[in-house]
Amino acid sequence: MNRKTIITFLLMLMVLPVSAQKLIATKTTIDVGKTGFQQPVTAVFEFQNKGVHRLMIESVLPDCNCTIIEYPKTVIGKGEKFQVKMTYDAKQLGHFDKQAAIISNGTKKPVYIRMKGVVLENYQDFSGDYPIEMGAMRIDQNELEFDNVNKGETPIAQIHVLNNGTSLMRPNLMHLPTWLSATVSPEEIRPGRTATISVTLNSAKISDYGLTQASIYLAANPGDKATKENLIGVSTVLLPSFAKMTNVQKQYAPKMYLSSDQVDIVFDGKSKKKTEIQISNIGRTPLTISSLQMFTQGLQISLGKSTLQTGESTKLKITAQRDELRKARTKPRILMITNDPDQSKVVITINAK
Repeated sequence: MNRKTIITFLLMLMVLPVSAQKLIATKTTIDVGKTGFQQPVTAVFEFQNKGVHRLMIESVLPDCNCTIIEYPKTVIGKGEKFQVKMTYDAKQLGHFDKQAAIISNGTKKPVYIRMKGVVLENYQDFSGDYPIEMGAMRIDQNELEFDNVNKGETPIAQIHVLNNGTSLMRPNLMHLPTWLSATVSPEEIRPGRTATISVTLNSAKISDYGLTQASIYLAANPGDKATKENLIGVSTVLLPSFAKMTNVQKQYAPKMYLSSDQVDIVFDGKSKKKTEIQISNIGRTPLTISSLQMFTQGLQISLGKSTLQTGESTKLKITAQRDELRKARTKPRILMITNDPDQSKVVITINAK
């Protein structure tokens, strides 16, 4: 299609009259993400005939000879769903943004579809391992940890997804809390290809310091159900900031001392085991433990005192439950948030056998 033809085509689309749309698309813009040079990539658009009459697609007009369009050539019944496929030949490096207009008897105004992405000279899919199976998907991790986050920061974690099935996938994360957002690139994954899900934490929306946890779910396609098989665990540790504290103030700050930051527990056939850790304040002002939390199930903890004066000590009592610890998805740990500027976050690791 030469330049003159393209301009004529676009002008023609602008002057067509508007009417109530009966050709409904699930999505009219698809980001196909990255592909390699001369590695064609396809966007699949889902449609439904929402009109009261049968639908016939007269033509689909792309804005470039670099795209091939596939669409139904037969009559589409009332309420019937169908697909329009748009394939870009990827013969030019760099970002691309291609459009096409669908002309049918269902609407007087054309319905536009759009695919975008980028062609890279030396592109390879994510080459890491995908050890976790979720139906026809395989992923590289099912636990996201945002560690040592200060208020206002927006760290990003990624999940790499492999389509190990035989049909197109549109992965998405479900049940996101208000402090998480996610994007998927590309939005569709062909069999044998991969996508990257970028999960962003908005720490400004978390009110409490310490550990915050949530369960989100990875769906292969919109409409999939949330089950324990597709659960993704998310945890973040929000820390108080001591950036404005002067060196003089730090000299008079509290200072925590732990008898141990690791606990080895051997059950020896018992279902429960108890142990203790001593906590002391060897600083010059009161030490406050503002948060005491557990990363996993299977532990019971109690603290003698949460505020320790200079030279004062207390005990952290720990009870480990064998059967519950065996169900834990992650390594058992205890988290403390303190006003010690050098140890605002203290983690005690539990090694249970």
